[in-house]
Amino acid sequence: MSPAFVRNARRSAAHLALAATLAAAGGPSWAQDAPQPPADMRSAGREILKQLVGLRSVHSTGTTPTAHWIADRLAAGGFASDDIHFLAPEAYPAMGNVVVRLRGNGKNKPILYIGHLDVVEAKREDWNFDPFVLTEKDGWLYGRGTIDMLGQDSAMLASLLRLKKEGFVPDRDIIIAFTADEEAGAVANGADFLLAKHRALVDASLAINPDAGEAALKNGRKLYLSVQSSEKVYLTFGLEVTDKGGHSSRPTAGNPIYRLAKGLDRLSGFEFPVHMTATTKLYFAGRAGLESGQTKADMLAVAGARPYPAAIKRLAREVETNIMLRTTCTVTGVDGGHAENALPQRARATIQCRLVPGETQESVRRRLAKVLADPSIAISVINAAVPSPESAPTPAILKTLGGVMHEMWPGVAVIPNMSAGASDNIYTRAAGIPTYGIDGMFDDLDDSRAHGRDERIGVKVYDEELEFTYRLMKALSQMK
Repeated sequence: MSPAFVRNARRSAAHLALAATLAAAGGPSWAQDAPQPPADMRSAGREILKQLVGLRSVHSTGTTPTAHWIADRLAAGGFASDDIHFLAPEAYPAMGNVVVRLRGNGKNKPILYIGHLDVVEAKREDWNFDPFVLTEKDGWLYGRGTIDMLGQDSAMLASLLRLKKEGFVPDRDIIIAFTADEEAGAVANGADFLLAKHRALVDASLAINPDAGEAALKNGRKLYLSVQSSEKVYLTFGLEVTDKGGHSSRPTAGNPIYRLAKGLDRLSGFEFPVHMTATTKLYFAGRAGLESGQTKADMLAVAGARPYPAAIKRLAREVETNIMLRTTCTVTGVDGGHAENALPQRARATIQCRLVPGETQESVRRRLAKVLADPSIAISVINAAVPSPESAPTPAILKTLGGVMHEMWPGVAVIPNMSAGASDNIYTRAAGIPTYGIDGMFDDLDDSRAHGRDERIGVKVYDEELEFTYRLMKALSQMK
């Protein structure tokens, strides 16, 4: 960790302490109505979202029709053809991407926004509404992708078109990459493809990905907006034990299922060591402002220079906070044997790990081997780790975001966050572009429906997202 990173983290902690204090204070600010977008912006955003939902950009269909539709909309909005690029891998023509650039005056290097266009599949018989028809009812907008992440895509597109219409000239080019294949296992991941094959089109000094942000709502109260400045590294191992087998009437101690089960039992009781980073310390410092009593004291303790073991133990009891403290590995699949009357010749397990940035695939593999404590359990790599360094939550980013937040939602805390899940930020960070997950679409912590039945977003929340995205995009483009 560089000295500059540490200095930035310390400055950010002071900013977070103030934001957390405001959040904890509550008061009448919670009841204030956030600024709304102009009527034409609201109408444009709703129409764009309707079209995106209706284009059904699931993996089997692909994103090419959606990317073409966006390119046409941009052209109709006044963007030159040289600033609109449709791109798809030669081997995967259905996985289309579109990159657009709003040109600035060149005072600063470009900013890149990324947003995936693909959505997970949804079946009509599972829903109360047609998942691919945007439906408004009782103050909600229903449709696949409304929260993940066609709602955010529509806000980015509507904001860029609004800036173009207003004749706004930013201090840095604003680039938006609408990408393919984030949800379906990265067969032809758009962010990875663009960085590898078309780097000049998306090269930037920093990137914003709303998909990796979180805006938390609980009991109608806006709690916090997180800035994802790091994410855990995705890594999958395979375990395998073999034996010669034989007739089930002649059992042996070498049974692979038993041997594997004993190793997994040892793994079930193991916890990786605590590994705090600049981001997670800032996260706990910010979250402490939203808590009280022992939980607040424990969060402040782990955010300090020397976390108390008792505080760590208490926080580790909750999944939400435990995953912020350490690397995790868990079994997600087991199979073994080939016939009911035969001793198994093979037993396998899948181990899914999420690594705190800074830890390596090999170090985790060695620790797993030690915990399993059986050299007959072979460990192989199914999905290799792609290193994803932290992006320092700099004072400039937090100050700019904090200014927009105060205009929109006074008193809501801004908290740097390390995602336990994966996002396309792994590709931009690996490419050396500092990346932040920021989203103002407040979702209910108790009833989030991303990837689920009757996915939805509140009408008012969506309108606020339109205005927030526009204001943040404009502010970041002028940030020093």
